[in-house]
Amino acid sequence: MPTIELDIPTAEVFEPLLAPARYKGAKGGRSSGKSWFFAGLAVEGAVAYPNRRFVCIREVQRSLRYSAKSVIERKIRALEVSDLFDVTEREIRRVGGEGVMIFEGMQDHTADSIRSLEGFDRAWVEEAHSLSKRSLDILTPTIRAPGSEIWFSWNPDQPEDPVDAFFGGGNPDKLPDGAVLVHTNYLDNPFCPTEAIQEAERLRRVDPEGYAHVWLGQYNLRSDVQVLVGKCRVDEFKERAHWDGPYFGADWGFSRDPTVIVRCWIGDDRLWIDHEDGGIQWDSDTIERRFRAIPGAATHVIRADSARPETIAALRDRGLDIQAAEKWKGSVEDGIQFLRSFDEIVIHERCPKTTEEARLWRYKTDRLTGDPLPKLEDGHEHRWDAIRYALAPLIRRREELPPFISQSHYTG
Repeated sequence: MPTIELDIPTAEVFEPLLAPARYKGAKGGRSSGKSWFFAGLAVEGAVAYPNRRFVCIREVQRSLRYSAKSVIERKIRALEVSDLFDVTEREIRRVGGEGVMIFEGMQDHTADSIRSLEGFDRAWVEEAHSLSKRSLDILTPTIRAPGSEIWFSWNPDQPEDPVDAFFGGGNPDKLPDGAVLVHTNYLDNPFCPTEAIQEAERLRRVDPEGYAHVWLGQYNLRSDVQVLVGKCRVDEFKERAHWDGPYFGADWGFSRDPTVIVRCWIGDDRLWIDHEDGGIQWDSDTIERRFRAIPGAATHVIRADSARPETIAALRDRGLDIQAAEKWKGSVEDGIQFLRSFDEIVIHERCPKTTEEARLWRYKTDRLTGDPLPKLEDGHEHRWDAIRYALAPLIRRREELPPFISQSHYTG
């Protein structure tokens, strides 16, 4: 039989999955091309190896109409190899060999019945975020033919989901032996439809949190622990003459924490954030140069974390008007309440780090109950600390509030 060569365009992000590996994972957002890639890999393998036995798996397989079967059928037609396959209602058979593609739901199997898959060479778990721990535990030792592979494609939901935990829960150092994982989104997909790009852009502007989860494939964070949930959106804008500001704030880095500067305005009952910069282990020369590059920072007061008086003094000697922002007991909570008092916080699209921190800035949760705690997690607050410092003279202390405002509502 003559060798058939297929020309399958592949996005660069998926190239690590082309080499043999026991476990292959592709996680990410909508329209990233994960299913299309694995469908192509399945068809290519079936063409090259006419006896290959392939099973496509979901946790629950209710209808083949919306399963990977339809994607594989489309890929067969796109690659113009329909004459090599006999497509029936339930399976796809390889003409000229014993190869077959079947489509199964793990909920339909027991520990005994799953043995029917022992002779299969490839398994593809689609929508793997829905796969239960039970299903994962019985599937992985079942697909054990020499050179066999198990593929997983999914849109992440929680780092504790079994498939995410299996692939290290977001920590590349905890990947299982023989595993390759790529994280992809629509921006990595050169074949992404224009309509999808437009829809992603719309959500990016109005709902950064939803955009990060749906389109970038980030974990779906709990809204009840997010500090600024429902307050932020991303947009392009120019400052207006009637706005107050600009206000500048800085937070000093230490070790792996960044030194950052932000510029913001207040107007129309909104907080507008339009410039950011930051980096790790900046020396005084770098700080001065990067701060001066922010429009207006060289001629306005920059309020900064008071914990580094030596840095403030060094930059004042260099001609920057750096002032230590006042702190008091409860100043963080008061600052958060002030931020949440705005009708809206609008982040310019040139400030991606501020946008990212707005989504990730959150309260700690009780280890046993999962209940939110009145303590903040560390690591995603640097630019928001800088914003609080910038606005420090405008933030009212708790004891200054009218007595009819309850403490419970104020700190919540």
